[in-house]
Amino acid sequence: MSDSILHQLLTTRVPASRLNAFCIDAMLRAGMREEDARVTSEVLVTTDTWGTFTHGSKQLRPLMKLAADRVDLKAVPEVVSQGPAWALIDGHFALAPVIAVQAMQLAIEKAKTAGIAYVGVRGSNHFGACAYYANMAAEHDMIGLAMTNANPMVAVPGGRTPILGTNPFSYAVPAGEERPIVLDIATSIVAASKVLAARVLGKPIPDNWVVDDEGRPTTDASEYPEKGVLLPMAGHKGYGIALMIELLAGALTGAQVLDEVKIWITPDSRPLSQGHCFIAINVDAIMPIAQFKTRVDGIIREIRNAPRAAGTDRIYLPGEMEWERRDVALRDGILLPEDVLQRHEGLAQDYHMDLAALLP
Repeated sequence: MSDSILHQLLTTRVPASRLNAFCIDAMLRAGMREEDARVTSEVLVTTDTWGTFTHGSKQLRPLMKLAADRVDLKAVPEVVSQGPAWALIDGHFALAPVIAVQAMQLAIEKAKTAGIAYVGVRGSNHFGACAYYANMAAEHDMIGLAMTNANPMVAVPGGRTPILGTNPFSYAVPAGEERPIVLDIATSIVAASKVLAARVLGKPIPDNWVVDDEGRPTTDASEYPEKGVLLPMAGHKGYGIALMIELLAGALTGAQVLDEVKIWITPDSRPLSQGHCFIAINVDAIMPIAQFKTRVDGIIREIRNAPRAAGTDRIYLPGEMEWERRDVALRDGILLPEDVLQRHEGLAQDYHMDLAALLP
């Protein structure tokens, strides 16, 4: 029965509402409060509608498995210190999207009066796609920034061992008639999943993705990650940005840093305490928001209409592809990749659910 449903889902667009209900049901069965389950599902399903399946609902099953000893599904994040334009939150090992949404909401509230606000987080874990939280600020006519440190996977220039995480960050900027500009990137030159895919296929990789265990560039992915380590994007520039994120999200918050940060997705009893950083800038405190949005619209259109290189049909702004995918997903449903559906099949087995609930 499950195999036939899985096969059917491979060619079926799943309504976002069905996926949302399925995820909420799993979390409720796992013992989460309904409000927290709804917040977490909103983050993950929105990410799927953007087409960023690596960080969407696929993450739910491994996140639930953390509840055995590394995450407290009933924990309540706590503001441990604050001022007019800043705050620190101890997540108390709650599920990260719950913590992160609360943190950005607090940054937005403080920025309404302070003009700009920083909220740092410790005692957290893997929060998914940075873009969701940055865009929360854009929805309030603010500029949003979100970032997190992560377990070491990336060498520094001249090094040969993992020192920094992929340390992603995102910014979101509101526009007027146009969609918000949203950038969400890791600071490694490439996602580790792409190197692992090359390993499985037996294909070579570009020589600027990974260095071997002697720190030399390699095109051989066959021994990654046992040997070899990712490089930062743009060499020393990406290294510098990743270090900034480590300082703002880890050092300043009191979270774990560098090799203290443990990988979240594999079984491990060691505690997780990743750090996050959220910044909200209240545009209207600096410039009338309507004027700013008009200026942003003009910037977007000038970039979009720039002379195109040979063979280029269209120039995109950061986030534009994702907004268009979301439009399709909300209208027609989400065509979930096989690896995502396999995760949901496992989730259904874990909590005695019916995978057919995803069918329209």
